[in-house]
Amino acid sequence: MDETQADIDRVLPRALDLEGASNVRDLGGWTTRGGARVRFGRVFRGAALDRLTGSDQQRLAGLGLRAVCDFRGVKERARAPSRLDGLGAAVHSLPIEPRIGASLADILATREATGEDVLSLMRKAYLSYAMDWHGHYRRVFELLLDEDGAPLLFHCSAGKDRTGFGAALILTALDVPWESVLEDYLATNRLWRAEASLAHALPPPVAEVMLRVHPDLLEYAFAVLRAEFGSVEQYLEARLGLDAPRLARLRALLLEAPPGMG
Repeated sequence: MDETQADIDRVLPRALDLEGASNVRDLGGWTTRGGARVRFGRVFRGAALDRLTGSDQQRLAGLGLRAVCDFRGVKERARAPSRLDGLGAAVHSLPIEPRIGASLADILATREATGEDVLSLMRKAYLSYAMDWHGHYRRVFELLLDEDGAPLLFHCSAGKDRTGFGAALILTALDVPWESVLEDYLATNRLWRAEASLAHALPPPVAEVMLRVHPDLLEYAFAVLRAEFGSVEQYLEARLGLDAPRLARLRALLLEAPPGMG
């Protein structure tokens, strides 16, 4: 029996139950403004994959992944190599370096860090994702436009900021309404399992910001895109190469009509 849209909506986003990784999920199921639905099993997002168990590896292998895009910085990858044994997917290193680290260290050294201090740094990071690292996100779209590029999984360390921004770009390109884009983004707050040692190492006001996602960060980045380029669509074309024909192809590959409409 076909799932109804109401059945699907109740479980979105559809997360993978893995022992050694969290915040790994399918981007499928969201409905576009035109009533189409993002296909399941084509695009996945996640956190680090360095602690995958054997059963986790089997579960990921069952997805038939063709590509894994790793947004972690060079040192992050070296400290925690992904465990992708037997996956058979091409791994693409697309490092988006976490450059706020030095500034955060300076703030923490004062021992008077506030949540707003960290949010200010994170706003700069999100702006950098859009303006400085767009080439890496463009590569993800190029892979998705390649018939042999998907199923595809992209991830960073927590799967929340670099990955969250990338997921928002993909869903927006597919014409998913903003409220659904935010819903997917905010799901990190219940799906990501942060290491306890990380929380204990940070002052509580800093931990409250660093260990969660915040909708105003994503909204700020997209507001800047609209201001700088006139619209998000023009940004998608100018920086990510998604002109009208390529955007139409992306939607043809990743969208399907819901039951009763196709």
